[in-house]
Amino acid sequence: MSDKVGQQQVDGGSREQSAAAPSPFPPIADHAFLSDCHTGALIAPDGSVAWLCVPSFDSPSVFGTVLDRQAGYFRLAPFGINHPAARAYEPGTNVLVTTWKTPTGWVEVREALTMGPHDGTDEVTPHTRPPADDDADHMLVRTARCLEGTVEVELVCEPVFDYGRTPAVWTLDADAGRHTAEASGAGQSLRLRTDLALGVEGDQTRARRTLYAGDEVFCSLSWAAGPAPVPSLDDARGRLAATSRYWRSWLDRARMPDHRWRDPIQRSALVIKGLSYMPTGATIAALTTSLPETPGGERNWDYRYTWMRDSTFTLQALHYLNLDWEANEFMQFVADLEPNADGSLQIMYGIDGRRDLTESTRDDLSGYAGARPVRIGNGAFDQRQNDVFGAVLDSVLLHSRRSQRLPRRLWSLVESQARCAMAIWREPDQGIWEARGKPQHYVSSKLLCWVAMDRAAKLAEIRSDAALAETWRASAEEIKQDVLAHGVTDAGVLRQHYETDALDASTLLAAMFGFFDRGDPRLHASVLAIADQLTESGFVLRYRTEETDDGLSGREGSFLICSFWLVSALSIVGEEQRARDLMERLLRVASPLGLYAEEFDVETGRHLGNFPQAFSHLALIEAAARIIVTEFEKEFS
Repeated sequence: MSDKVGQQQVDGGSREQSAAAPSPFPPIADHAFLSDCHTGALIAPDGSVAWLCVPSFDSPSVFGTVLDRQAGYFRLAPFGINHPAARAYEPGTNVLVTTWKTPTGWVEVREALTMGPHDGTDEVTPHTRPPADDDADHMLVRTARCLEGTVEVELVCEPVFDYGRTPAVWTLDADAGRHTAEASGAGQSLRLRTDLALGVEGDQTRARRTLYAGDEVFCSLSWAAGPAPVPSLDDARGRLAATSRYWRSWLDRARMPDHRWRDPIQRSALVIKGLSYMPTGATIAALTTSLPETPGGERNWDYRYTWMRDSTFTLQALHYLNLDWEANEFMQFVADLEPNADGSLQIMYGIDGRRDLTESTRDDLSGYAGARPVRIGNGAFDQRQNDVFGAVLDSVLLHSRRSQRLPRRLWSLVESQARCAMAIWREPDQGIWEARGKPQHYVSSKLLCWVAMDRAAKLAEIRSDAALAETWRASAEEIKQDVLAHGVTDAGVLRQHYETDALDASTLLAAMFGFFDRGDPRLHASVLAIADQLTESGFVLRYRTEETDDGLSGREGSFLICSFWLVSALSIVGEEQRARDLMERLLRVASPLGLYAEEFDVETGRHLGNFPQAFSHLALIEAAARIIVTEFEKEFS
């Protein structure tokens, strides 16, 4: 197989690798997601932890079998059984419950990255934002309870530190009755505690016990400072209960519509919260790195960072759900970011605000189902992407209208981003999709520069600066006229960039950001062109790779965020039934646990790309909200 083009040789010819090709890697969407708002884990269907970075989202992994089958895993499950009878989240939480049927009985495993009341200083991942009443325990807790019959459960813990490079060195605490062991490597240590009797075998620590109906055991894995936690089964149960209370209490603050789509909206809210980094208020684009957009190919990126373009969609979703505290924390994070020399913000930052996200590859890792390279860092961090200014200023306007004030510390950000947008909107860039081909005059970038100046003018009005508002409004109009002159085809459809008539799903943002009046025929034509010509079985592509110089080889699946954008755009232009039909289709392709990756492969029904993807869930909330509001208005009109 060629990693570069992701193809298999078949009978002397070649074809693209299928997302459903036989593989020891479970389908991406079959993983469960756990979070403590400091880091997150993926749990594979066989009950093993397939991805966990400690102590934070963007730290090196200690369990990484989602990228290499030898990169570390941690399992508490029935011995010799790999396929559970059922998996579900406890309603309203990120606590996972897995039920197993064995030839001799039934067992239930509950697990979570635990959270609970805290009143001390977090020395593991220090806070720059005011700490909340509840915080992470920096611990994974699991319990196994035999429901019926007898079940032989096994515990296997085999961390491999630094993205699978450094096997663990285990130290067993014999004085603690063989119930505590510590793994160390690459400057990191983990403490395992359980009521099972542990034994060290090479790089693994293992235990096994036969459970009878009513029996229950626990284990915890901690990277917290201080003594080994969870000394008893009761404490493990208590921490899981506290975690459930945390998530449900948080969700109680959200405004959830009494609607048939309540469950997917609620799960999306829990995902977005789970992808937030509590110490700084940042949000990450996805939990993982290098899960492929093209099966077996090279379209593999590290998404464990904060993108500025996500900011406006994050704020829209949080404010729609009435989660104003999280929205404020995120805006404070944005206000703290260090700009470039010209005052502009980078397109992405680390969750701690760092600017340098230099990309490297880990060539010793096989990659998910052979998709290489595995990337750490993101080489697009210093690209020119002119859409960033509009995303930031739309966020500031949303936040200011919601809070009914314009915070003083955000005004300098408004001025700098407006100044930068005015200075660069005429220049080509890499576009919203971070193409690694030559810069172009992407229409979506021009649209977002118009958003920047339009929102800046509105913010100047809030500040009662009429002269500045007029200057910025004039700049917005100049950008708009340029787009209408060069960015629209003879058929009245928005094009991808000024040198092509190719379509691009990012131009759907013209509908969502109000670039056209709702009745403008060019808006209707642009939305329907994408719906009819840039889809596969109704699901939207970003663009057609054969028509776009993005600097990469291979095809890619439909982008879920673009399909949700199309739902919103169809609703805006009055195609309400078509919007509703597509929304229902999108909800049906969610993972078994209600999660979404970045892409959906229509031929195989498999999810592709990093997982779970915040942008997909943000767009789901926005699309659902537009339809629900329309239905509500019709009901009471």
